[in-house]
Amino acid sequence: MIQYALKCAEGHRFDSWFKSAEAFDKLAAAGMVQCAVCGSDQVEKAMMTPRVRPGRKAAETVPGPAATPVAASERPLSQPASAAEQAIAELRRKVEETSDYVGPNFASEARAMHQGEAPERPIYGEAKPEEARALIEEGVPVTPLPFTPNRKTN
Repeated sequence: MIQYALKCAEGHRFDSWFKSAEAFDKLAAAGMVQCAVCGSDQVEKAMMTPRVRPGRKAAETVPGPAATPVAASERPLSQPASAAEQAIAELRRKVEETSDYVGPNFASEARAMHQGEAPERPIYGEAKPEEARALIEEGVPVTPLPFTPNRKTN
């Protein structure tokens, strides 16, 4: 396994693990590496600092690290870096807390609520661009979110 520091075309920086350097190249070429912040598939490797461990004897004699500020590259990905990322994280938290996730059924669910066939409630999910356009043309009130929903996996 190899960890890379990555950045997208919008300048967002994040880390990700890959099976090998070749695996990263193959996934990136296929557009399957996406920005953790904006979802862009225009991602490239960023400058990284190497992680070098001291030898066993050196580690035993070196006192523990003093409390120092955590560098951005060492900050967990779950902690937003900028004010914009913090605002998006807060929006995501509120949406997930107060809305029902309907996944890829978003367009049909929103349309059914608009037509009175389903009870109105706050929902979020995924829609293809043509589905979103059709909803807007039909007068269904929808808005894109600045994040992709968390996908449930096994």
